[in-house]
Amino acid sequence: MIYILYAVLYGLHIAIPFSIRTEWTVLIVIALLRAVLKLGEQRTNHYIAFTLLAIIRDRVFQALRRLCPTKLEGRDKGDLISLITSDVELLEVFYVHTISPICIAFLVELIMVIFIGSYYWSLGLLALAAFVCVGVILPVIISKRSGNLGDELRADNGELATYMLESIRGLDETIQYGGGEKRLQNLTKKTIELSEKQSRLNKLTGVNLALANTFILFFDIAMLALSSVLYSRGDIGFDGLLIPLVALMSSFGPVTALANLGTTLQATVASGARVLAVIDEEPEIEDITGKKEIDFSGASLENVTFSYGGDTVLNNLSLTFPENKIIGIVGRSGCGKSILLKLLMRFWRANTGKVSVSDVSVEEINTANLCDMESYMTQETQLFKDTIAGNIRIGRLDASQEEIEDACKKASIHDFIMTLPKGYETKVGELGETLSGGERQRIGLARAFLHDAPFMLLDEPTSNLDSLNEAVILRSLKEEAQDKTVILVSHRISTVRIADEVIGMDEGRVS
Repeated sequence: MIYILYAVLYGLHIAIPFSIRTEWTVLIVIALLRAVLKLGEQRTNHYIAFTLLAIIRDRVFQALRRLCPTKLEGRDKGDLISLITSDVELLEVFYVHTISPICIAFLVELIMVIFIGSYYWSLGLLALAAFVCVGVILPVIISKRSGNLGDELRADNGELATYMLESIRGLDETIQYGGGEKRLQNLTKKTIELSEKQSRLNKLTGVNLALANTFILFFDIAMLALSSVLYSRGDIGFDGLLIPLVALMSSFGPVTALANLGTTLQATVASGARVLAVIDEEPEIEDITGKKEIDFSGASLENVTFSYGGDTVLNNLSLTFPENKIIGIVGRSGCGKSILLKLLMRFWRANTGKVSVSDVSVEEINTANLCDMESYMTQETQLFKDTIAGNIRIGRLDASQEEIEDACKKASIHDFIMTLPKGYETKVGELGETLSGGERQRIGLARAFLHDAPFMLLDEPTSNLDSLNEAVILRSLKEEAQDKTVILVSHRISTVRIADEVIGMDEGRVS
């Protein structure tokens, strides 16, 4: 706009600082550079943004790995999904649409203040005041008016994601017991609350835009009035009246982008805070490295007490698990059987007492060494959206097909797999949804057999099986345990009948 005005002034026979040929050359160069620089800005911004997002995702998953399982048990899975997807994605707004606009606004408006001030110092001060008000003061005011709305919006997003996730997973129960209408009402209520907060944020954005335009109009009028006064006094010429006014009117673009940050940054800052909170959170249990490697020669708990959520789960418990023995542990649900296994796996840390493997405290054993010595099967087998072979191979990533099939035969699942059209290459679906509970459990047991560790920790390994399959698996366990130590946890006496020793537990003690 300024160079076009120079051409107009030349046409009015008013002196300009360069020739008309130079004028047109500069206009053509600027037109070409505008396209090139805009492309360069967007390309650079997005390259930086997506590179940083990749780094952030990596940091988030590393943090989640450090925090699990202790810090992630009981945490809303939907909220975590929202955090690692939408919250991380929203940070793109900051890297692409915040950092460079601030730098561009600072650089461009500084140049414009100097340029306008070259005609008269007071014009430059007025331009500076205009840019500061629109680009700094106004976003701060809007940001304060927004308050914690951005934080609330991100928290509600996570809560809604959790509710949707559990609603989808619980469809069978919801349909069976007629709870669909109630869940739909709750879903509608949460959606409306979220929409209302988003509407409030949108209104603030609209108010912000209106205020920015009002400020711009006010300063344009102020620049016209001041330059007119200076022109009437003879302090500036006609070019000094026209060019500073048009220069100001055409240079609000960069600070207008900043004015919108007052509201758009609320949600971004809230998302960034949630992501950083996970990255910076200290794990309850840290990986151990640098210790001497040991071989398995039994395990024990000495006067172990463990509390969770204010309740004492294990109370001064002492147990010994010798080599090459099957130890059965029975007791009602909630008596601490599963916690005992997690302490041996060092998923949790005892409040008092000592948990040892091979007469060495688990706090002094390398994490990888401990995992190599132990096979662990949980009550609920976690299957991934992969093939059956891929899910079993988690037990040992370098296992051959023959070793996988051998483990499946021990777990009494091989014959079933061979009846499937694609056999071991059959996809199990999300969370193993295409398989029954018993089939998922036997795949989990095959995974434990494949790991082939000297110390097997089995938590209710046959709870979803019929008596025939249970008998087959227990016979395999009996054969497998000839050179292994097995802790067989169950609430049923029939499951631990193969044990060399049966221990009863009640309220965190040996009964």
